[in-house]
Amino acid sequence: MTVGSRALGAALALGLGLSGMILAAPASHADEWRDQQYWLEDYGITEAWETTRGEGMTIAVIDTGVDSGHPTLSGAVVGGTDVSGAGDGGAPVGQVATEHGTLVASLAAGRGTSAQADAVAALVDEDVEDLDEDEWADWWEDFEASLEEIYGEDWQDEVDAEARSEFEETRTAPRGLTQGADPQDGVIGVAPEASLLSVSLLLQDPNPYGGGTEEQIAEAVTWAVDNGADIINMSLGSGFQEWPEAWDEAFLHAEQNDVLVVAASGNRASGHLSVGAPATIPGVLAVAGVDESREISADSSSQGIAIGIAAASEPLVGAMPGDDYMQWNGTSGASPIVAGAAALVWAANPELSAQEVKHRVLSTADSEGAEGVDPEYGHGVLDVAEAVSGDVPAFEAAQYPTLAEWVRVHRRGEVEPTETDEIPEDAGVVAGPEGEPRAMPEPGQPSTAQDWAGPVAIGAAAMLVAAVLTMAVIHYRLVRRQEQS
Repeated sequence: MTVGSRALGAALALGLGLSGMILAAPASHADEWRDQQYWLEDYGITEAWETTRGEGMTIAVIDTGVDSGHPTLSGAVVGGTDVSGAGDGGAPVGQVATEHGTLVASLAAGRGTSAQADAVAALVDEDVEDLDEDEWADWWEDFEASLEEIYGEDWQDEVDAEARSEFEETRTAPRGLTQGADPQDGVIGVAPEASLLSVSLLLQDPNPYGGGTEEQIAEAVTWAVDNGADIINMSLGSGFQEWPEAWDEAFLHAEQNDVLVVAASGNRASGHLSVGAPATIPGVLAVAGVDESREISADSSSQGIAIGIAAASEPLVGAMPGDDYMQWNGTSGASPIVAGAAALVWAANPELSAQEVKHRVLSTADSEGAEGVDPEYGHGVLDVAEAVSGDVPAFEAAQYPTLAEWVRVHRRGEVEPTETDEIPEDAGVVAGPEGEPRAMPEPGQPSTAQDWAGPVAIGAAAMLVAAVLTMAVIHYRLVRRQEQS
């Protein structure tokens, strides 16, 4: 690993660690948190649910592990892995890290809960597998009596008969015994019927358990693609526009397999004033953050020409390990809102490609900021109902630069060209330094003028990391002090 990649790894680690800023302790009732999800109505999500709730779609959450046992995530996580060497499967790598991944997952595909469903889940979770026949018979009689207490005399209408029968036969069952189609409590994700894959990593260089940041990101993206992800959410970021060359292959693998990657733009409060990798990689949908009034967040949104769209980043609520909920801020939350929206678009329009899904999301956004593509808002603020069912301009592939094209131009001599790497005649190619051809950057995509790598970049990176580290320590202490007060 080079000095530059070490600095990138450090910046990635800092950005992820602070992108979910916890603001308040858990409340006593889950419905209090649902009431705070203003974006469900404001962004047309509840309207879009009349068409689809994301069934059949799979979102990979590349983060720090997901607590799949949380009531709102019950049944949502269908697979996972750990690429850090510190975890087991998709399990979390640490308690603090668990918080971030669980918050992110809940906004993408949380199921929501209800007081009744929670009560039934508590009964189902009791350890009954080792009961003898007499004990089991007594338990089952009490179980049915409890269902009547929870739902009343008509409890059979509220409980799935098939699931109850399976439970009686096997003594094991998922929490899905209740038949309520739209639980009204707890945090619910944008695509509550989409499936989740959890890919846990440890953004720490050096990593005492295995590969560093650079290797983990590449492995995580590749694994997600190979294991059925339609959409990959990456609520992590850095202070660097460039990305390690080792990432090219992994992100090309996603592009070539028609997988859409959505990434947070980064947070100013973490020292990331400009959008950094992986959000700057061509083809990745970079997400900025706005407050409830749709103003760009002063603390929770970096800016730059890579920005594709803006979504809610403050105030947010999400699920926490241990059946809790928390308030938080950051583009780490805006990103899974957009990832969930993409899942709804794709579920409603399964014939689309990943780029066409991205086109629907961007072209239906509510315009904000400067005319055209704004460096803070991108194409505007997310409108999920329009993205799912609205009319959109005709899709033109030339408007959406690809990583394959970028690699062909900027990794000359390092990657064998393919037929799909050809630059369209109207793509706009200009001469770069020493006469080399260079693709003109398109609105909403990262600038290709990044020839400052080398000694200057290494020195700048070192100073940036030192500055970010200082800010991070100060910010971390302030946040913890708020939690303890």
